[in-house]
Amino acid sequence: MSLSEWLVDKRKLLLSNKIKQSLNSQSRNLWIKCNHCGLLMYYKVLEDNLKVCPKCFYHFPASSQDRINYICDINSWQSCDLHLSSTDPLGFADRKVYSERLIDMKAKTYLSDAVQTGIASINCISVACGIMDFRFMGGSMGSVVGEKLTRLIEKATYLKLPLIIVCASGGARMQEGMLSLMQMAKISSALYRHSEASLPYFTVLTSPTTGGVTASFAMLGDLIIAEPNALIAFAGRRVIEQTIKEDLPDNFQTSEYLFKHGFIDLIISRTSLRSQLSRLLELYR
Repeated sequence: MSLSEWLVDKRKLLLSNKIKQSLNSQSRNLWIKCNHCGLLMYYKVLEDNLKVCPKCFYHFPASSQDRINYICDINSWQSCDLHLSSTDPLGFADRKVYSERLIDMKAKTYLSDAVQTGIASINCISVACGIMDFRFMGGSMGSVVGEKLTRLIEKATYLKLPLIIVCASGGARMQEGMLSLMQMAKISSALYRHSEASLPYFTVLTSPTTGGVTASFAMLGDLIIAEPNALIAFAGRRVIEQTIKEDLPDNFQTSEYLFKHGFIDLIISRTSLRSQLSRLLELYR
């Protein structure tokens, strides 16, 4: 075999391998396996069921845009404060400089930060909505998340609108230190003024909702709603066990456990959340 023939065969082999890899990748994206029951389903089946397993009702993670589509009327979403974006006030660096991490997150998620805020409607009822996105640095609450939510609450109070915040967060953003912890008080103060205006506020806790978000606005709703089997906590399980020197129940920090002990009001599946929110909003009109 001549060198030219060998090169041609080599190129054909490489091209064939690339095609196979591409087909395998597409196949993996088309079929999704449930982590809980093992059901293998076509991706459109999962999408049509709002990313809830049709067999065991496991709730797959959903982006903020997904939740906007699931909850709000079509084309009703009007974004607020899209231009707000975090900076690096402390010059924080761990394995990566915080400013670089922000750039990476923006490129990966197409979001400016870990929450989307806007005015929308649910079955023609106008509402102010804040929807957190766990994909952006674990949904952590930094100064921009706090500012966007505070502005949203103040706008809802001014326009006399009900308020809904969908929580998905690992807590306060450590890269912003005390500036992130300050957001807990700032958001809570705005919520107090919203309550004084006799306007309703609902929170929807998704998995996970933890840390400073749980310790502030997530638990201040007039109605606190959670998705099934959502992880809802302040401190981590191991931290609590080591502090109290006791083993905790297996279902500790789940929405079902919290509902049983009176910390949340309702557990509603994602597939029926829109209709239930509509009914609840009607009661408060």
